[in-house]
Amino acid sequence: MRKVIIFALIAMIVSCKSKVIKNPEPVSAKNERFEKVTLKEVDSKKQNRAYDLGKRLLQTCNSSVFKMFTSEEATEKVRANATVEKISKTCQKILLRNGKFIDLDLMEITYDNENDSYLFKYNIHFEKKYFKRELFVRVNSQNKVSDIKSKEVYQKPN
Repeated sequence: MRKVIIFALIAMIVSCKSKVIKNPEPVSAKNERFEKVTLKEVDSKKQNRAYDLGKRLLQTCNSSVFKMFTSEEATEKVRANATVEKISKTCQKILLRNGKFIDLDLMEITYDNENDSYLFKYNIHFEKKYFKRELFVRVNSQNKVSDIKSKEVYQKPN
């Protein structure tokens, strides 16, 4: 009986032994896909392209006149998706919830190492302050807007 108890205790101790990790990779050595960059690190043409096209798209909601993007300003995918019908439907929703568009504030810039593109994140200011919206504009290596989207950000209650 004594041998059985000793054997059970040894088996329990051996089974509870933790694993030893051999040569763990340091966290800093990981190759990150996305990295936040400062305004000074980004070409001014890319900054202006993102701001101008984002502002032009949102100004459409105020004026109901949309000037189509050219092939030098945006990729074919963006130009195909920026139809008058889609923009007017989105503008109706934005005007109802947020009111008239006022301006954009740059919040952060993220560089995508895999796609060689910059993602500009803007805070959108509207006349109504009830709902917060953000605009995301991606500018690729050819200085063309390759993605543009807006989303509502839910605020935590105070």
